[in-house]
Amino acid sequence: MPHPSDLFVHPRRWQWWRRWRRDPFVVQTVRSTAAATLSYVVALNLSAEPAPLTAPLTALLVVQVTLYSTLTTSMRRVTSVVVGVLIAIAFSALVGLTWWSLALVILASLVVGRFVRVEEFIPEVAISAMLVLGVTQVADRAWDRVLETLIGAVVGLLFNVVLVPPVWVDTAGDSIVDLARRMRRLLIDIGAELADPHDRPEPARASGTVASSASVERARARLHEARILDNDVADVDAALRQAEDSLRLNPRVKEGLLHRIVLRTGLDTLEICAVVLRVLTRTFSDLSRERRGSVPFGRETAEALRETVRHLGDVLVCFAVLVTSHSSSGSERAEDNLGNELGAARAARDRAAGLLRSEAGDDPGHWQLYGALLAEIDRILDELDPDHRGRRLMEELDRHTRAREERRRRVTALARGSRRTP
Repeated sequence: MPHPSDLFVHPRRWQWWRRWRRDPFVVQTVRSTAAATLSYVVALNLSAEPAPLTAPLTALLVVQVTLYSTLTTSMRRVTSVVVGVLIAIAFSALVGLTWWSLALVILASLVVGRFVRVEEFIPEVAISAMLVLGVTQVADRAWDRVLETLIGAVVGLLFNVVLVPPVWVDTAGDSIVDLARRMRRLLIDIGAELADPHDRPEPARASGTVASSASVERARARLHEARILDNDVADVDAALRQAEDSLRLNPRVKEGLLHRIVLRTGLDTLEICAVVLRVLTRTFSDLSRERRGSVPFGRETAEALRETVRHLGDVLVCFAVLVTSHSSSGSERAEDNLGNELGAARAARDRAAGLLRSEAGDDPGHWQLYGALLAEIDRILDELDPDHRGRRLMEELDRHTRAREERRRRVTALARGSRRTP
């Protein structure tokens, strides 16, 4: 008799399915394949062409990963294909396919595509014209190409309207949290460099010039890692733009504007923190370089700074979790954790400030770097403060509300002007 656990599929066996469902590439591949195949079947029944491949080609171009991008780009894509077909019809009525006629078709397509404002789809005008121009008896078949283009466009639009693309908020949220964790790891590495040389592993306990040079190189490596964060921010920004598009015009989302503002302001805050973190690593690098051959801080001061940057990293992660939380209970728990970590970070920062003040009295030549170090820590803590974030959210909501009211007034004014026109 089978064991009762064998009657159910183990949850781990479906982890691959959950992972693939959240992968934009996998979802887009499946949706594009289905839409292109469906458009080809429809074109076979409506077009006289034996192989109406223009329909699935157009469907592939129209179906996007979000409904908003489909609606905003499909018109330009369809226009680019239709314009290319019309240019091919005009040239086929005058000349055949030769090297110089092909050059003229390409030149005319690129110029006309510029004038009809298809923007990034200008090359598709030339591609469509070349494909149609190469067909025998183009004058007879070109209009079938236009019909196939319209079929592919309509099928692609209906596909995304009926089967609404998924919302990519979770994917963008994971990217934001992952960015915060990378920043936290960098802060922990910075704190590890503040350990007393006698407490480090054997290779790092060398004395003299070798030890000081190694410390400077490690500080430079941390600075390089901080500079690489710019690329990470750009990747997260791309994921967030996709999530924002998935929230626009999506019937399954009731508060799309609020979600977009929460995620966007959260990423903006982390981007500011990444910039300040780069400056912070530069300050540590300058201290290591100027204090070559000696410990940058005393043992007690280094311990206080190490505790400060550790709490600072925890604050970054708590902030990212708060920004990406969907449920009210999760948001409250994340806000409590953020408040506790902020309190611990500020207490550690105040303790480090007192110790740095004492060291500045013994070594006044470095008081500027000590002050810069504390100012950069304060800037990150201020950016992550819930009160500061609340003010920023209200400002963004007010700005979007004013912009929406302005657009509504313009539409109303245009409607009234059109009614008054005889």
